[in-house]
Amino acid sequence: MSEFASDYLAMVRELSERIVEAQRPIRILDAIKWNEQLRRDFFQNGCRCLPQVDAEYYSRSNPLEFDPAAKRGEFHAIERDISRRLGQLNPLATIMRRICREYGSVVRLLESRGSGEFGLISEDLYGSASDVFHAGDPTLADLGSEMESTLTNLLRNKSMAEAPKEISAERAVEMLNERLLAAFPDAGIRVLLNDQMTADAAAGSDYLKIRSDARFNQLDIDVLEVHEGWVHLGTTLNGSEQPWCTFLGKGPPSSTTTQEGLAVLTEILTLRSSPSRLYRLINRVRAVTLAEQGADFVEVFDYLHGNGLSRDESYKLAVRVFRGSTPDGRPFTKDLAYMRGFIQTYNFLRLAMSEGRLDSLPVLFCGKITLEDIKTYRLLMDEGVVASPHFTPPHFADLRGLATWMSFSRFLSSLSFDKLQVDYGSLL
Repeated sequence: MSEFASDYLAMVRELSERIVEAQRPIRILDAIKWNEQLRRDFFQNGCRCLPQVDAEYYSRSNPLEFDPAAKRGEFHAIERDISRRLGQLNPLATIMRRICREYGSVVRLLESRGSGEFGLISEDLYGSASDVFHAGDPTLADLGSEMESTLTNLLRNKSMAEAPKEISAERAVEMLNERLLAAFPDAGIRVLLNDQMTADAAAGSDYLKIRSDARFNQLDIDVLEVHEGWVHLGTTLNGSEQPWCTFLGKGPPSSTTTQEGLAVLTEILTLRSSPSRLYRLINRVRAVTLAEQGADFVEVFDYLHGNGLSRDESYKLAVRVFRGSTPDGRPFTKDLAYMRGFIQTYNFLRLAMSEGRLDSLPVLFCGKITLEDIKTYRLLMDEGVVASPHFTPPHFADLRGLATWMSFSRFLSSLSFDKLQVDYGSLL
């Protein structure tokens, strides 16, 4: 390695570590969560009263662990140094500067908790249900409506019913520890019980937390293994092991769509998902859509409960939509990432297969990346600036089975479903 190359990589590493360190105290979901008292009050009031959440609630219950103005200045200084030291036109510098600006927007998002600005910044970071995939295409809201109808018909069939959730959190920890140890034998991954979280499970840097009072069935365990384990923990570990671009171990909001889309796609490709699981993801799209159209917390809760979700499930999902905002404000739109990301990642995978560009696929797992940067990262991998992923899920590590299945996808998607209904309808 030349002296210039060595100095360049050392600069990349130094600037990357500054990004990693600067974002460390920023915990979006911790800063916008609602506490258990709000849940108790909501049900004690017969699910008719809006939860008492405003800007003062967040500052009192979830104080930020950093000074917002100082943190914005810190990211601005890093962005400025990236330009000065790596150059304005350097592709890697372009990505790193964008990440700094994005974290600056995250700081503004958290500053605006409980105000009308929160939902607007959320849309900038995570998108809106009115977004389209391509010019002239249906919106995410259209996808939610269409999929909801299809899945409702499917779930009427008794064979689609979920198994009872008879696996305790303690047993889930044992099962997942065993599975993730096999997937990541040398990574020190831990699965832990946690009694302070609202979600059933959440992945961290080298751990998976399970809520201590949650219960699961076998399918839930399968989904957690591939979604939280193979994808979220896998990409975190691969990013953290990068020799120079260590920022790839941390996920800014722009990486959320690719991350969640890749995780949902992995569930489906490995046959771990189910119509019930997909219905829950579609309900997230529908709930965000309703909130964007002006529905308040109680109206979203009523809609979900009227669509067959339990009161607890309806409350949890409605909270996901309004956390960070107010119960009658614009929504937190992060939950759109699952279905948007699935569509985008699937289409990318289909195109890569049809054009024989299999070299692009491992890049998806080198860290917390976005699809729009994948070409740049592939070139950086060729140059040795970005390392190949240490861990790749089995269905991506050996692409022969996936490639065989995907080879038919372009032809199958070109067939008219209306004509298929005419030809095959009499057989049902």
